[in-house]
Amino acid sequence: MPLKVAVLVGSLRANSLNRKAAELLVRTGPKVLGLEVVEIGDLPLYNEDLEENAPREWQEFRERIKASDAILFVTPEYNRSVPAALKNAVDVGSRPYGANVWNGKPGGVISVSPGAIGGFGANHHLRQMFVSTCWSCSNLKPIWAAQANFLIKVAGWQMRGPANFSLVSSRLMPSG
Repeated sequence: MPLKVAVLVGSLRANSLNRKAAELLVRTGPKVLGLEVVEIGDLPLYNEDLEENAPREWQEFRERIKASDAILFVTPEYNRSVPAALKNAVDVGSRPYGANVWNGKPGGVISVSPGAIGGFGANHHLRQMFVSTCWSCSNLKPIWAAQANFLIKVAGWQMRGPANFSLVSSRLMPSG
């Protein structure tokens, strides 16, 4: 049975390089990974005051993450950090205190950018969040896809360079 991997795309744009890379992974990734995009664009902003009667979107999101074996983030960099929608998803999943849905799940980060450093700031910032949300991130190695507009061919959307499937698989598969 494939490892069930929730894929969270940081960009909400329909034609973003990150969404296209995530869709490519879902469509043509290795059979050992059951990759499925979990949408984050409709999550209401996290507000602890709403926890007593949590929004349906939060509840459904938390259940989907709980049901996953691993998490893969595919994100652009906005102002040397992650997009607001992705930060909100991390917050929704890590609350309320004691009910963190990320806890113990292996995770991976791919940052896709047309820039020269491949979204390094977003990748690094998201990995910092891993530490405070108790994710299983020992041995986590990031993947940067710099100048992704040149790495991803429009015809067939073939991934080349550092963002390849064996690398993605190795980051998500449990060790041992």
